[in-house]
Amino acid sequence: MTMTAPETAALSSTPSVERLTVKIFADGANLNGMLALYRDERIAGFTTNPTLMRSAGITDYRAFAHEVLAAIPDRSISFEVFSDELHEMERQAREIASWGANVYVKIPVSNTRGESTGPVIKTLTRAGVKVNVTALMTLEQTKDVASNLVGGAPSYISVFAGRVADTGRDPVSLMAACVDAIRSQPQIELIWASPRELLNVFQADAIGCHIITVTHDTLKKLSLVGKDLDQYSLETVKMFHSDAEAAGFTL
Repeated sequence: MTMTAPETAALSSTPSVERLTVKIFADGANLNGMLALYRDERIAGFTTNPTLMRSAGITDYRAFAHEVLAAIPDRSISFEVFSDELHEMERQAREIASWGANVYVKIPVSNTRGESTGPVIKTLTRAGVKVNVTALMTLEQTKDVASNLVGGAPSYISVFAGRVADTGRDPVSLMAACVDAIRSQPQIELIWASPRELLNVFQADAIGCHIITVTHDTLKKLSLVGKDLDQYSLETVKMFHSDAEAAGFTL
């Protein structure tokens, strides 16, 4: 089968982290890991959520946040509200926002009863609170949230492209449509959330997505970007051979 020119170019092109315009945010709640990534100039910001914090063994939300912000005072950091009641979400958001000028407050797109958080988002953004509206998965949600952010403070919209991919749908066209949907509102940046592989960084970059959140484990793969594939193939063969020897396999 004869390949098209774009297919040939895709196979022959060598990706480069240095050429990326999408901003990489580290997603996690391990303080030591966050501090190590803070020393990496490629990491433009940080995001957390209650699930990550629980997995990291965090029990004092406020104390953890203050410790992080004392160590990382000059890059964007998102902390999430955890109430399920809209009025309490607003109260928590205002407190979280007061912790630092670099704080964005994560507000879920709805509560657990499916009630839209649009009114809370509108009130907060117009009061100057920087929000990160999270857990979106559709273009319609993106448009609705963007309508509530009109005329407000700088904000993020986090679309969970990785979870969309988990359902068997290709998220690239969705994310491109979301980029277009907020183009007229320069105070909003779109986040490609929950990526599943490092390739997603380059996909996000190609469609003009502003930010991608990447877990600490996936960020370790940045050193592989642009690696010679023949060399990588040989290293893989050597790994299989070495492991077979170490296991003492015989036939």
